[in-house]
Amino acid sequence: MNRIQNLIRHQKENRNIYSGIDSLPSGKAQGGITKGCLVLPGGGWRGLYTQGALDALMISEINLQTVVGVSAGALAGVGYLSRQIGYTARINLTYRHDQRYCGARAALTDHGITGFSFLFNQIMKKKCPFDLESFYDPDRRYIAVATNLETGRPVYFERGKCRIFRAMQASATVPYISRPVLIDNEPYLDGGMSVHVPYDWAKKEGFDKIVVILTRDVNFRSNPGRITTAMRKTYKDYPKLMETMEREPGEYNDCLDRIEADVQAGRTFRIAPSSPVRISRFEGNMEKLGELYHQGFDDTMKAIPELRRYLGLPDAENCTDSQECLPD
Repeated sequence: MNRIQNLIRHQKENRNIYSGIDSLPSGKAQGGITKGCLVLPGGGWRGLYTQGALDALMISEINLQTVVGVSAGALAGVGYLSRQIGYTARINLTYRHDQRYCGARAALTDHGITGFSFLFNQIMKKKCPFDLESFYDPDRRYIAVATNLETGRPVYFERGKCRIFRAMQASATVPYISRPVLIDNEPYLDGGMSVHVPYDWAKKEGFDKIVVILTRDVNFRSNPGRITTAMRKTYKDYPKLMETMEREPGEYNDCLDRIEADVQAGRTFRIAPSSPVRISRFEGNMEKLGELYHQGFDDTMKAIPELRRYLGLPDAENCTDSQECLPD
């Protein structure tokens, strides 16, 4: 009887955790660092696709030197920089319905929908220890993009040149329902308010190899939106932000078109959902989120041979000595 009661209690305690949580990959990514830039857009809980893709890259020993991320992409990128396979997915597929991480209790402590205090101080320090040493590898770069409310423009915060976890919080702080994050007395919010895909930054930096992971299928384009009365009321003190938000949907579509052209020309490598993503920005169905993670993982694993050729890496099946497989 006690065994049955324990099973029932366990099921109740874990009803909001992805059923396949124990099957997620784990371990440390091996291999050297590959020159190039990894571009990670936002998308809320669609970021599970990104997390699956990143785990596939790490398992395949593809560790790109630079990561630039917006919002959910910025958060996903930290596990990639720390070389912890399955790290960000395990957190999100475990704590999605924990009110300290996402919900009312988070709003009380952090004045927003995401509990960054719980994430940084409890999850990453105690429950799921984060590898800070790997994250701060001086041979790699990490950039989190946030929107400055005063100027309405994106700001690219680079690890080693700022309080990076503060910048990461700003990058992923959901607008409208969250208090702005202050950095050097300037108010910041979600990087996606000013740029969805930080592709142009990678181009301006002059990277020869750019890998973009999208959370929408290649045919997706944004519908032009309009600034609502509620939005104008919320950000009435930031007229430049309003101007940016009016332009952003069109700029987003233009960026997707530029990525498409560069992919066709062989200048850029793109990983995108093989079928349209049907979950909402604030999806709460854990099985759907788990399926999206696996879609990102599977899509990327199928693309690995072509990606290795694009990056100038030897085919995995041709590597007989582990040292010969490491990039310069």
